[in-house]
Amino acid sequence: MNIAVLKIITFIIVAIVVLVLLFLFVKTRKVKKYRDCVSYLDKEKNSLETAPIVAELAKVEPIIKNEKMEEKYKEWSLVFDRVKNEDISKMSDNIVDLDILIDKKDYKSFATEYSKAELFLYRTKNKVGHILKEIEDINGSEEKYRDIITKLKAKYRELNQVFETNKENYTGIEGIIELQFENIEKRFQDFEDLMEVNDYSEVMHIVKAVDTMVDHMSIVIDESPDLILLATKVIPKRIEQIKETYESMKKEEYPLDYLNIEYNVDESLKKVNEIYDRIKVLNLVDCMFELKTMLEYLDSLFSEFEKEKIARKEYEDEIGNFSNKLNKTVNVVKDIYKQIDDIKNMYDLTDNDIKVIDDVNSRLQALKKEYNKSIRKLSSSKTPYSKINHDLTEYTENLKNIEDDLDVSLKSLGNMYNDEVRAREQLNDIQEMLSKSKLHMRDYKLPIVSDTYFVQLNEANEAIAEIIKELENKPIAIATLNTRVDTARDLVLKVYNATNEMIRDANLCENLIIYCNKYRSGDAKIDRELSNAEKLFYKGNYSKAIETILNGIGTVDPSIKEKVGKIYGV
Repeated sequence: MNIAVLKIITFIIVAIVVLVLLFLFVKTRKVKKYRDCVSYLDKEKNSLETAPIVAELAKVEPIIKNEKMEEKYKEWSLVFDRVKNEDISKMSDNIVDLDILIDKKDYKSFATEYSKAELFLYRTKNKVGHILKEIEDINGSEEKYRDIITKLKAKYRELNQVFETNKENYTGIEGIIELQFENIEKRFQDFEDLMEVNDYSEVMHIVKAVDTMVDHMSIVIDESPDLILLATKVIPKRIEQIKETYESMKKEEYPLDYLNIEYNVDESLKKVNEIYDRIKVLNLVDCMFELKTMLEYLDSLFSEFEKEKIARKEYEDEIGNFSNKLNKTVNVVKDIYKQIDDIKNMYDLTDNDIKVIDDVNSRLQALKKEYNKSIRKLSSSKTPYSKINHDLTEYTENLKNIEDDLDVSLKSLGNMYNDEVRAREQLNDIQEMLSKSKLHMRDYKLPIVSDTYFVQLNEANEAIAEIIKELENKPIAIATLNTRVDTARDLVLKVYNATNEMIRDANLCENLIIYCNKYRSGDAKIDRELSNAEKLFYKGNYSKAIETILNGIGTVDPSIKEKVGKIYGV
């Protein structure tokens, strides 16, 4: 128990010691941070005290040759004296006050006062830095501006050399260019005069002016030849070519009103003259862009001319074909309407059949009206060939669709006629088939014919009568007629097959009886089966009679069924 208490006490003591040490460490770090802040202010203050302003001012003294420079020198000296005697002294006082606040552990007040001292430091540094830069600029002005002017003079001589060598390319503006070169030379002389009296504030403006003038002359020397060529030769010649082409195409009756050539060409000439006037005073802003835009427009007119020529050829190639197709289709529809009453009397047309023809005619008349309207516009020069040719393509497509729908309608009407012709042909075939069946039946002279056969024969005759009746009706209901034909054909075919089967079986039965008679005397069973078969034969039950014979004779002639099957297919 004592050991445990001892451990607890030891742990508590150690914890207290650690907390105390931690508190002292944090406190020490905090104080150090504040001391570092004060040291930073002191260091910056010392850098201001040692700023090279005095040395730079000493360099300015020998080059003071005008009142402006002397006033600036006095201003800089006064500002630096105030910094050295007032501002730095105030900063020293601020540093002392901040040290006292740290000693008093008044950290809240320290933060406020430090912010003020730091802000004052920055203002003072900016003030010193500004005057130091101005002094250094003055001290370095001569070398700097001499270097700039030397480069500008070299560029000036190069531009002047290009101008003199290619003077013929500047026809019309050579005088104004020479005058501008003279102005630049005067500016160079002004520079030398100002440098002589060290008036660097004015030198700076002169240097900027010369730089701007040389840059402008660089653009003038570089772009003027192309601008003059475009404004005085290329574009005027292009305009003349456009006028000639336009007049030639007008004589050939091309509809070109939509291009508004005369007005646009006149405006282009005016614009070119305006641009050339600006070029003559060396105002080249946007001149190249405007001239190139104008040239592109003029070139586009040639493209429009060529497009119209191609469109006219295509139009002339297609218009005849389209016109013939249109007239042909119109005439076909007219013929249909002339015959429509007869067709209605002949065939049982539906409302939809008539509606399709009316719809085709309506669309056809609308297309014809639109086509004629376009032709009138073309004749009055209101519509270019390119537009009418585009419309003609649409008209051709519409006409094709109309023709397709008309073909469907004509095919429907044609099918009705074909169905009638086919029905009459099939009626003849059916009647002939039935007649052959009857003749075949009479030629064979069967002992008896079943009632079922006569029922089938009667049904076939009635079906044929229905076809004849339907053909005599006006108008003919084609759907009903086709049904009647199909029904009659099936029934007659049934009679035809039944006739052939009946005659075949009767013939087979007779032949089997004759064949088997040789076995009757020697076999009572065969005699009995043959007698039964004869009775069935005279009753008209031929297939049953054949079955009876084959069953009876099978004992003495097992191959009889196979022989009969090969010969008669039963």
